[in-house]
Amino acid sequence: MSGSTLQIDETTTLDPQLLGDSPAVVALRALIRRVAATDSTVLIQGESGTGKELVARLLHAWSPRAFRPFVAVNCGAIPGELMESELFGHERGAFTGAQSARKGRFELAGRGTLFLDEIAEMSPALQVKILRVLQERCFERVGGSETIQAPARIVAATHRDLEQQIQLGRFREDLFYRLHVVPIQIPPLRTRGDDILLLAEQTLRRLDASGLGVIRLGDGVERALLDYHWPGNVRELQNLMERLVIMHAGATVHVRDLPAKMRAETNPGIPAADSPSDADDGLQDLMRSVAEPSDPLLPQQGLDLRAYLERIERSLIEQALAASGHVIAHAAGKLGLRRTTLVEKIRKYGLRAET
Repeated sequence: MSGSTLQIDETTTLDPQLLGDSPAVVALRALIRRVAATDSTVLIQGESGTGKELVARLLHAWSPRAFRPFVAVNCGAIPGELMESELFGHERGAFTGAQSARKGRFELAGRGTLFLDEIAEMSPALQVKILRVLQERCFERVGGSETIQAPARIVAATHRDLEQQIQLGRFREDLFYRLHVVPIQIPPLRTRGDDILLLAEQTLRRLDASGLGVIRLGDGVERALLDYHWPGNVRELQNLMERLVIMHAGATVHVRDLPAKMRAETNPGIPAADSPSDADDGLQDLMRSVAEPSDPLLPQQGLDLRAYLERIERSLIEQALAASGHVIAHAAGKLGLRRTTLVEKIRKYGLRAET
């Protein structure tokens, strides 16, 4: 069972942050504080990347359960045949490979919070079992007969329209109404106005503090960020900021450095997809910005120069390989390197390339 699908915090020492001054976010924070004081089951809905787990963590951090466990389970990331054992635990010998008894996530959550992320991905058979736990507040481990209490607060989340899923026969209506005690809808990033710039600035500060580097946003970039529709929401914004820092650390980012789909929304006459010439131009701009940085900035806390230069070198090589169809000879020409030198660097960084 992959550790990446599970997060357990024995205590909450730092409040998560829900940044933003837009009316929608101000109202969302007020709702979270009100609901956090109760034990009611909560269903969080919103597009992918809007921050559903962040809201769940705030519900926990601002509740009387804050210093009890917070257990997060991604229902879409655990194989169906393992999900029942993952949630409810199992007794020794319950199935092949069960050499010892094991607590499940309900049990580990105790009197804390159990966050069931992507609840719509759960199989119909398991939906029945979850419904029973919500109704009776107890369960048995797989292969066991002892009744175990389930006092954890349940917070579920999904990016899907559950009422539509009910109509399609993919989600139980009775489970929906058990979860839908207090619904919380997270606004998409495109509706949050200047929050976009606030989140971009916060992400850049975090990247700078981690030693990745710092950038300036040039004329027109903020307007482009505000005009873009952000289908990937906050996650997409954070990923873009990290990409820009890696590619343009110590320099000023211009509109031409943004992805073509963003430039197209700012200037509708520009094609929405990157063409091969776009990739070549972007690579050359990147190489110039690294070779001749304008006003390079050193982070206040300093940086690991060797690691920083290796990050830049790897990024340049990856860009050159992508722009040349992963043909080493062509990529070497773009980088001004001998083929054998580039081969050594590709091996050093564990990159893939053709001969």
